[in-house]
Amino acid sequence: MRRYLALLVTMLMAAAVHANDPPPSKPIKPASAKEEASSSASASASAKEERKPNSKEGKEAAKEAAARAKDALAADELAARIADRLSVIRKEKDDAASRTAPRAAARPAYAPPIRRPEIAKAKNEHGVNGGSGTSSAAAAGSMAASHADIHWSYQGEGGPLNWGKLNPANAKCDAGERQSPIDIRDGIRVNLDPIAFDYKPSRFSVLDNGHTIQVNMGAGNYINVLGHNYELVQFHFHKPSEERVNGKSFEMVAHLVHKDADGKLAVVAVLIERGKAHSLVQQVWNNLPLEKNDPVQALTTMDLNDILPVKRDYFTYMGSLTTPPCSEGVLWLVMKEPVEISPDQLMIFSRLYPMNARPIQKNSGRLIKESN
Repeated sequence: MRRYLALLVTMLMAAAVHANDPPPSKPIKPASAKEEASSSASASASAKEERKPNSKEGKEAAKEAAARAKDALAADELAARIADRLSVIRKEKDDAASRTAPRAAARPAYAPPIRRPEIAKAKNEHGVNGGSGTSSAAAAGSMAASHADIHWSYQGEGGPLNWGKLNPANAKCDAGERQSPIDIRDGIRVNLDPIAFDYKPSRFSVLDNGHTIQVNMGAGNYINVLGHNYELVQFHFHKPSEERVNGKSFEMVAHLVHKDADGKLAVVAVLIERGKAHSLVQQVWNNLPLEKNDPVQALTTMDLNDILPVKRDYFTYMGSLTTPPCSEGVLWLVMKEPVEISPDQLMIFSRLYPMNARPIQKNSGRLIKESN
């Protein structure tokens, strides 16, 4: 742009100088018919002036007029050329700008992604496959929309009072008649056959499943109750104890989950109170995982006989899982004598799960038996 302005200024200055210089000997371009007519008229006038006697001053005036006419014509021609050149310059500039201007990219209209609600999975600490069960797809699909994205827990919207509303598969949590845990009282004292424990040192892994610390045991550990065999699957902890005995609660409880060939469950509950350190519990704490749902395979073996009390008297009754889906038909075997863990061991679990116990459920007139 600066170059074009400089060219224009130069041309205008040349026009001014040209206007003051003597007329050129030859015109820049042939005169038009109008100009020739004007020149002829001027020449005729000059001739007339020349034929007049004693008109020297008239002749000089005529000459000056003719010179001014030529100068004016030359200035007009120069101005016309400058205007034509400026027009060409502007056109070239506009063409260059149109070629270099970036084209606006066509952007598609933004549409936010469609978010589909996630269906909450019903998990429990008493099922097989690591202690986590899931509801069927059909039952999950009919879940109420207001609870579709709420997972069960021990407090808040996902707490025990809402378990039955989170998923139709959890209906027993609200409508069941033999729910656990219970306050064990008014048991009938009878000569119960002892539980036959057939535990042996086994490999194990430790899992933090988001609800408790769970220990998955290797195969080959059994109990026999009234001639019926159940194989140990896993055990886990609750704080405080879910079961009570004549209204008394304990610091913690360990639930040892067993399953028979038909898929029926039998749970041995070992009550835990504050006292001296427990070697098996410490073995579990030594293998705590750093991340949830990322099991740690222990390098040693575990003998679950070590977690059982010296005296093997027990209470027994029919109940349910204490976590969703709260399935009933579970045989409960609650050891009457508690075991001890140290305050430090208790504090370790408390840092992970300060409270993970379901509230006490109604006895609903069920029969409770206890060994003499």
